[in-house]
Amino acid sequence: MASNSGHDIAGGDVAGGDVWPEDSDTPRQPWLLAVEDHPPLRRSLLLEVTARAVFPTVLLLSVQLLFAGHHHLGGGFAGGLVAGLAFVLRYVVAGSAELSAAVRVRPLALTGAGLALTTVVALLPVAFGAPVLASGSLTLHLPWDSEVGLSSNLALDVGVYLLVLGAVLDLLRTLGAGVHAGEGED
Repeated sequence: MASNSGHDIAGGDVAGGDVWPEDSDTPRQPWLLAVEDHPPLRRSLLLEVTARAVFPTVLLLSVQLLFAGHHHLGGGFAGGLVAGLAFVLRYVVAGSAELSAAVRVRPLALTGAGLALTTVVALLPVAFGAPVLASGSLTLHLPWDSEVGLSSNLALDVGVYLLVLGAVLDLLRTLGAGVHAGEGED
């Protein structure tokens, strides 16, 4: 429906036949952290909105896979890969600048922390006379009449999760550096 000034609601000129403005499909504000680095023609509104909606859900799924891994399908490796895929989605949408803005920790620090945690959990049973990778458990009695069981397998899975996530993030960072170096040569 047109207003009295000769322009429709979308801002186009009704009399001239131009109903929609030329830039009606470009995003007006960034959906992700570092998309200002990309020109508007190289951005996809659909992909940005999808990434914004799916990213936290995929990270929650990866944490669920991490915790369910000992008794059901999943574990540290599967959870780390799924978390890595969430960051791959952000990389595909906005490139390495978005990945750097989303991940404040260096990927090699994640990989190192995961490797250190996995090594400590694997070798700690030896100090108590058990074989390498022996599993231990602890039951905590909470004040509201419930119990929580903890297993060393969970710590091992967390180490593997961090190790895999760090490796995927480092791969994306390296890939991004290669892509940007290739763009500079053209």
